[in-house]
Amino acid sequence: MAKLLKIDVFTDVVCPWCLVGSARLDQALANLPDDVEVEVENHPFYLDPSVPPEGVDVGQMLKEKYGRDPKEMWERVQSEAAKSGIALDLSKQPRMFNTAKAHTLTRLSRGNGNQHELANAIAEAYFLEHRQINDDNVLADIAAEYGWDRGDALDAINDEHELGVTAQLATSAAEQGIRGVPFFVFGGKYALSGAQPDEVFKQALDKTISEL
Repeated sequence: MAKLLKIDVFTDVVCPWCLVGSARLDQALANLPDDVEVEVENHPFYLDPSVPPEGVDVGQMLKEKYGRDPKEMWERVQSEAAKSGIALDLSKQPRMFNTAKAHTLTRLSRGNGNQHELANAIAEAYFLEHRQINDDNVLADIAAEYGWDRGDALDAINDEHELGVTAQLATSAAEQGIRGVPFFVFGGKYALSGAQPDEVFKQALDKTISEL
């Protein structure tokens, strides 16, 4: 009989560490034995809820906040991304966008069974293809590749009620003590914060599965 492993994932699609952490989680999951069935649920978290729809210049924001060349700050995450086979160049995506619509689309994709894959696709479109994910048509195009009717996707990301639910969930995550992402909860028991090394993900999975 298969064992069911539930993993709760808190990420934001404009967070480069989330891109790396999600990739490392997926790599660890790919190596699990066949008798383990995995359910991944993605939850909304706003890296910066104050970002306007048109976005902000990331490099300028970092320079004003820390007084350093942003390229120096990007080197570490780009190096870690390379270790996971991700060719990340943060200088090629100059803007950080509001992610309310992206999170709403992801949240409403749970019933399709590919919520985690869609979240990854939006993040990859943003970081690796340098697409403007604040654009409704860009999000609808991505959604259509993951089982959505394009018109339904456009309606969903402009539904004020659904956007409000997403905002409430993002606020709730912060109120529960999640201060940074990526953040993973394995089997409702064990939490892992950050884009940890591959071995740490493996250990967390092994421990959780041993107790199923």
